[in-house]
Amino acid sequence: MSISNQVNPITSLLLSALSEQVEEKSLVWLAQKREKILLSGKEMDFFMAFSQVSRYFKNNRLILTKEQIEEADAICEGIRLDLWTQLQTARTYLVLQFPSPDLTSWMGTLQKLFETGDMLEIEALYAALPLMPYPEEMIGRAREGLRTNITSVFDAVALNNPFPAKYFDESAWNQMVVKAIFMQRPLFKIQHAESRVNQELANIIIDFSHERWSAGRNVIPELWRFVGPFIDSEKIQDISKVVETGNELERKAALLACSMSSFNGAKALLNEYPEVKKEIESGKLNWNWIGEEALANA
Repeated sequence: MSISNQVNPITSLLLSALSEQVEEKSLVWLAQKREKILLSGKEMDFFMAFSQVSRYFKNNRLILTKEQIEEADAICEGIRLDLWTQLQTARTYLVLQFPSPDLTSWMGTLQKLFETGDMLEIEALYAALPLMPYPEEMIGRAREGLRTNITSVFDAVALNNPFPAKYFDESAWNQMVVKAIFMQRPLFKIQHAESRVNQELANIIIDFSHERWSAGRNVIPELWRFVGPFIDSEKIQDISKVVETGNELERKAALLACSMSSFNGAKALLNEYPEVKKEIESGKLNWNWIGEEALANA
């Protein structure tokens, strides 16, 4: 089963992936709804189809080949379709099919979807932000998603999503990372973290850590990733404290942060632990490993 006249390469890929995993009747329904949406251009037809997707597609993980994953990344760097579900994929396909005559019309339609959608629908919309037209105009919507205390919605924006790193300014980026730390989310799933480190964020994290320690609480090991490049004569005291008093994972995270620094004190501290330094140099000890371990022990 195929649908002709695909003009957006990502929609072709979404459909191809679905075609290999779902029932024929679901694909027929999707084709019919696509044609109706394109022919009528009416919001109501689009909204009805969007709300009915769950009748025809399951919330099962979308299975992609290595080639499909590479193709998706070539179209939109960092997009993680391999973490999507069939239901989420079908919803995104329909969103990208809706004819948008202009920015105002498109934004109005999307706003209504965000305001009326159920939880899974909203999560799908946020995860699909990098694929939508007018992405710069969606920054405010993305920031709105980060204000929630609903973990799954926050994660749809902040984790495994290339949108924040590409479109957020420093203030929005810092707010997202700090909230992720506060919510104890897996920071290693924030894309392009190293490219967006900054002095202000490092200072905020140090202040946050002091507050946690003063209250007799620990901090998640991953946060030192955002401090490492800015270690100085003051911050090295905090790093040293973690190395001396933390558990094994915390100690390794602090030393990994030292490996990101050009500060002599950080280099000297790392040299005191040659086995850990060797693990870092070999690539065995990295931030993904730290994050995975932290997540497993949570």
